[in-house]
Amino acid sequence: GRGRGWGRLIGAAMAAGFVRELERRAGPALRLEQRAAGGVGCVVWDAALVLAKFLETGACPLARRHVLELGAGTGAVGIMAATLGAIVTVTDLEELQELLMVNIENNKHLVTGSVRAKVLKWGEDVTEFQPPPDYILMADCIYYEESLEPLLKTLKDLTGPDTCVLCCYEQRTMGKNPEIERKYFELLQVDFELEKIPLDKHDEEYRSEDIHIINIHRKPA
Repeated sequence: GRGRGWGRLIGAAMAAGFVRELERRAGPALRLEQRAAGGVGCVVWDAALVLAKFLETGACPLARRHVLELGAGTGAVGIMAATLGAIVTVTDLEELQELLMVNIENNKHLVTGSVRAKVLKWGEDVTEFQPPPDYILMADCIYYEESLEPLLKTLKDLTGPDTCVLCCYEQRTMGKNPEIERKYFELLQVDFELEKIPLDKHDEEYRSEDIHIINIHRKPA
C-alpha cells in the first residue's frame, strides 16, 4: 500500500479550487474540487479514497440501492457509489452544499445511478431521509468529541434492520484522537454490531494499515 500520509501531501500543497482526480477501474477518473478555506470538509481525505475504492471492488452490490453519505465533504465516496449505479444522497452542513453541487455537476456524465446533495445536521430530524437507506457511508466522521452523541442519534434514527453502515476511518495516535475513537466504538456497540473488513478485501492499491473499514448493522430488536 501507499502507507501513511499519501493523501495529506495534497493538503499542504493545496491552492483554492485544487482538483483531485480519483481513478476508477472502469472509465474516466472522478474530478473532485477541493477548497483551501473552510475547514476539514473540503479536501479528499485518505479514508474517503480508501472507502470509495473499496466500493469499486463490488463487495457490496450498489446498483439501484439507496445510499446515504454522512459528512460527505467533497462528495467523493457518494459520487463513486453513484457511478456504480446507486441512488445516492450526499449530506453535509449548509456551508458545504456549494462544493457538493459543483462536484456532482463535474461528474454527472459518469453517474449511472443518481446523486443529489442535501443538508443534514447530525442529531436533528431525519424524517425527509426515510425510509431507511440500504447503505450509509461515512469516511473520517469521528474527530470531534462533541459530535459523537449527535452522530450516534442520527445513525440510530436513519438505520433500519437491513441497513448496512460502512464506516471508514484513519486511526490517529495524536492527542485526544484515540480516546474519542474508543468512546465512539463503545457507544456504538450499545445498539450496533461491528465487523472489521479485512485489509485484503480493500482495494489492492488504496489501502493502508492504519485505515479501517467497519461494517455496522443494527442489533436485532
